[in-house]
Amino acid sequence: MNQAQRQEFFATLKAHNPEPTTELNYDSTFELLIAVILSAQATDIGVNKATDKLYPIANTPQTILDLGVDGLKQYIKTIGLFNSKANNIIKTCQQLLELHDGEVPEDRAALEALPGVGRKTANVILNTVFKHPVIAVDTHLFRLANRTGLAKGKTVRVVEDRLMKVVPDEFKQDAHHWLILHGRYVCIARNPKCESCVVTHLCDDFRRQTKKSNNRSQK
Repeated sequence: MNQAQRQEFFATLKAHNPEPTTELNYDSTFELLIAVILSAQATDIGVNKATDKLYPIANTPQTILDLGVDGLKQYIKTIGLFNSKANNIIKTCQQLLELHDGEVPEDRAALEALPGVGRKTANVILNTVFKHPVIAVDTHLFRLANRTGLAKGKTVRVVEDRLMKVVPDEFKQDAHHWLILHGRYVCIARNPKCESCVVTHLCDDFRRQTKKSNNRSQK
């Protein structure tokens, strides 16, 4: 995919979804942070079901810390890896209180220093809350970027770095959400829904598959 095609790719996604955002439920930066930590290897729907019960009871570093690990587990036990996530969340709450006055920092290094917070989670917070033009690459986005030819790479970090170079500046703020949503609902892992994709004509893989099909039909 060349740069003119990338421009059209994002312009088309924007036309169909002018204001994309996360599907995680949250009312504060801290709530989003906890939701994103919980979302690793879990669905947003599953996380929302858990946090819808948790947040009315505890939605600040201190109130979650007061629950303790065992108390927190009772709210998140339906989520994969809930044992390690509960431990990380309690430790994160402690650090937020001890080092950041209970506030979520607007700083990549400080975010990544929190237990359970990696580069992807930090990027989500920086982009969604603090409006930094960064791109969080998850499995959906990684697959889509390689499949379409938008930004190819063998690792998540390579794809992220490539996207930051090739995504037009005017689209960088929302690129993360457009791509994740498109990968989640249209450009899915198995049997992608090419027939309902608004950017099929720009996709390297679709063009390749179409060419193969045409060659077979001509034999």
